[in-house]
Amino acid sequence: MVTLKDAKRVMAAAEKKAAEIGQPMNIAVADAGGNLVAHVRMDGAWIGSIDISIKKAFTSRAFDIATQDLAQHCQSGGQFFGIHASNDGRIMIFAGGIPLKRNHKVVGAIGVSGGSGEQDQAVAEAGAAAF
Repeated sequence: MVTLKDAKRVMAAAEKKAAEIGQPMNIAVADAGGNLVAHVRMDGAWIGSIDISIKKAFTSRAFDIATQDLAQHCQSGGQFFGIHASNDGRIMIFAGGIPLKRNHKVVGAIGVSGGSGEQDQAVAEAGAAAF
């Protein structure tokens, strides 16, 4: 289970990393059902990335995989090519979504959007590490 307290801790760590790299981000935390627990849009973060961050968290939980790893299998000719069109368009295959695990079991996910793929991933990793 991902509580609001957990989500706030994860988002605070992610916000800290985003501030360190100088890139405002949208940060979403989802529960075991892929439902949004909490979201923060840092000052100056793109409004278009709100939806993307939430969908990255959903995607990561829906398939229990980091979105950057899923993306590798979604290229033309890959085994999951076209998956982004599933789940009513809720699937995001950009870096920045990471499952949150407790006792080796996925119980939620973080999704981050607002920078380059590398930046999104670094911020998501910082948040996930705080879980």
